[in-house]
Amino acid sequence: MKPDLLWEDFCLFLRCVRYSLQTRLNSWLARFEIGKGFLVDFLLARRGTYSRPFLHLSLAVLIGVGLVVAPVVATAYPGVQDEISTFTPPSAVLGALTTATNETSTLISDKPRDQVISYKVQKGDTLGAIAEKFGVSIDTIKWANLNLTGGVEHLSIGQEIKIPPVTGIVHKVRAGETIYSLAKYYKTDAQKILNFPFNDFADLDTFALNIGQSLIIPDGVMPEARPIATSMPAKEYAGGTGELIWPVGGSITQRPVWYHMALDIADSSAPGIAAASSGKVILVERQRYAYGWHIIVDHGLGLSTLYAHLSDIYVEAGQTVSRGQIIGKMGSTGRSTGTHLHFEVHKNGVAVNPFSFLK
Repeated sequence: MKPDLLWEDFCLFLRCVRYSLQTRLNSWLARFEIGKGFLVDFLLARRGTYSRPFLHLSLAVLIGVGLVVAPVVATAYPGVQDEISTFTPPSAVLGALTTATNETSTLISDKPRDQVISYKVQKGDTLGAIAEKFGVSIDTIKWANLNLTGGVEHLSIGQEIKIPPVTGIVHKVRAGETIYSLAKYYKTDAQKILNFPFNDFADLDTFALNIGQSLIIPDGVMPEARPIATSMPAKEYAGGTGELIWPVGGSITQRPVWYHMALDIADSSAPGIAAASSGKVILVERQRYAYGWHIIVDHGLGLSTLYAHLSDIYVEAGQTVSRGQIIGKMGSTGRSTGTHLHFEVHKNGVAVNPFSFLK
């Protein structure tokens, strides 16, 4: 047979095969479309009946795929399995803590007194001994007990007397009174009234008082009594280690007490504030309340200083400052009634008496 004829026969065979396959495929697709149409019509008609089984079947399929794939993932990433096997549930941690602390004892700390308390006189008590026991002055107890029959000059066993939380006056606020008028009347500083942490105010912006409230007036005295000498030049105080220098000159209007472990140094001319020692500025904040505009300088070895109520700040957080460098300006921002510096010294995060470090 000639090659040309053979090639023509082969091409004809291929065309016949293609036609046959195409015809069969078209026929199958036609039957598939007819069957799909019946299925869709059936499902649409019964979609409410079979929706729940369909969802359940889908979920079962997903779970089955997860079970098949999980071993493959665990084999490919063995570290994941190790982390899961070493995970300790929170309940076990809490259980361990509970077990570990079963044999510990509770330390009860002395809570600072925030209000007037009643004390029953015991055998052997004297007015001076009671005053020393509670850390207040004798006059403070006398002024708090003016309405007692016989006063407190002649104590009797079982007699109840009032003990204020600090040396000073306990005053019941009347209409029109302010912390400024009361500070003047009782010969003390308005800032001390603010510094007592348990005094409440109707308005934190104006420090307005609520009529009828009991107000603690630290270092206050009765009008006929001599005022307590609390405003003294800074240079009058000395005897510390000398690690820190005085940050500013002026009059000390409040010395360190348990509720105000700091120095308040006042000067109406609002002088510059110096860093008490070289160090790094770790905080600069401009608050509306509390410390107001203030700076904290870290001097290393657990020692840091805080300068509060500033009217201007000349440094930024992260900046290194030298001993005596002016870092801000005295002011009256935040919880303040007048131009002064609130100066704190912290040792290992705890406020301590600044006099121990000032030369």
